[in-house]
Amino acid sequence: MARWEPDAAGRLREAAMQLYVERGFDQTTVADIAERAGVTSRTFFRHFTDKREVLFNGTDLLRTGIAEALAGAPADTSPIATVALALESTTGFVGRDHAHSVRRQRIIDAHAELRERELIKMADLGAALAAGLRERGVPEPDATLAAETGIVAFRVAFASWIADPSPGLLSLIRSTLARLTALTASGRSGQVEGRP
Repeated sequence: MARWEPDAAGRLREAAMQLYVERGFDQTTVADIAERAGVTSRTFFRHFTDKREVLFNGTDLLRTGIAEALAGAPADTSPIATVALALESTTGFVGRDHAHSVRRQRIIDAHAELRERELIKMADLGAALAAGLRERGVPEPDATLAAETGIVAFRVAFASWIADPSPGLLSLIRSTLARLTALTASGRSGQVEGRP
């Protein structure tokens, strides 16, 4: 087997996805993935820490994109509008390949361990959003509230996109945030102050 493997990470990702669908996540080993990709297990571990990471290794790119979008937002942008800009910036990465995203989500949904890892990833992105807002001068608890609200809206939009990609992920993020704004505005009438 050749020592230099062009796009070994991409081949490993595709091999893993195929095997997770064919055999199931639990029944697939790192050795199986490496063999399918035509590389060694050592090569696998140069790219991924474990077989779960194949499904989650894009988190650093998302975090970087979010940080750049936060830094580039105009200074007078409201916290929730800044979060919206940051989330919209992820669609170039997350919303590229619907078929891949559907396959990945089905694998995750079928395994409690992977669902937990997905929630950890979302919490990490929420923390990155909140940190970016604090750097922009948004105080607590507003920074965390805006960030976590944005992550929930993103998750709802993403689930809608998985079910029906036709509106596009960007459009769904925007419409989900708009619906959230409408819900909070309409919920004020007739409510006792301090109560939901």
